[in-house]
Amino acid sequence: MEPLVITSVNNSKVKEIAGLALKKRRIESGLYVVEGLQLVGFGVENGWVLDTLVVQEFEKHPVLVQAQRVAKQVLVVGPAVMAKLSRKDNPQGVLGVFRQRRLPLGQLVPKAGELWIVLEQVRDPGNLGTIIRTVDAVGATGVILLGTCTDVWSAECVRATMGSIFHVPIVMAEVDEFLAWRRGVAGLMVGTHLQGAVDYRQVAKEWDAVRLPLWLAMGTEQSGLSEKLTQACDMRVKIAMAGRAESLNLAMATGVLLYEVLRSKLPA
Repeated sequence: MEPLVITSVNNSKVKEIAGLALKKRRIESGLYVVEGLQLVGFGVENGWVLDTLVVQEFEKHPVLVQAQRVAKQVLVVGPAVMAKLSRKDNPQGVLGVFRQRRLPLGQLVPKAGELWIVLEQVRDPGNLGTIIRTVDAVGATGVILLGTCTDVWSAECVRATMGSIFHVPIVMAEVDEFLAWRRGVAGLMVGTHLQGAVDYRQVAKEWDAVRLPLWLAMGTEQSGLSEKLTQACDMRVKIAMAGRAESLNLAMATGVLLYEVLRSKLPA
């Protein structure tokens, strides 16, 4: 693909990519933006559709060569254009526009040994991105987003995943849709709750005993899980705290649970 050289910030293609900073444009187009050579490389390496590769200087770097090979279009832009498209103070000079990818709930066939994080109404993009990164780090299976969550394809969330957005399957559904699907599949659903009767350190033991897929359900920091999801849980757990803090940050609480539940399966 021959690169197209663009120097004007008013170019129509530049405006289209800049527009992806808005959630509405991401929804309409099914596209989102990733910044940086490494992250673009992760996307290409994992087979995500690269709609547009944008570079300030086209170097013969192996990642850029491969990205140019698979991109539907390649733009070489001037500093002013890159500054307009970048969400960073110091642009890295490489940007990729990828097609969004999500796993439909109806196609999800969970297997024994799989662990899915279920997030209801998560609102903070940094928290969501950090959770996706942690899911990737511990080797959990994926993330299910329920209800009105922050946009997983926003620049803030994508940046917080540090590339794990390309490794972790994402499912999106409404709460009622998920609960109807859940009734038709075997599995253990565990939810965190302030009135949880089970210590979080017992989850791994219970999971090993049933040998089923596991769903760890986390609610918002403000209100926790909804009553519907709470009632659907097979276990309600509480994370022990010795200090005076009222609660943990959502991403931190999820990380604590993931590492505790999967502790025996992690490499030394």
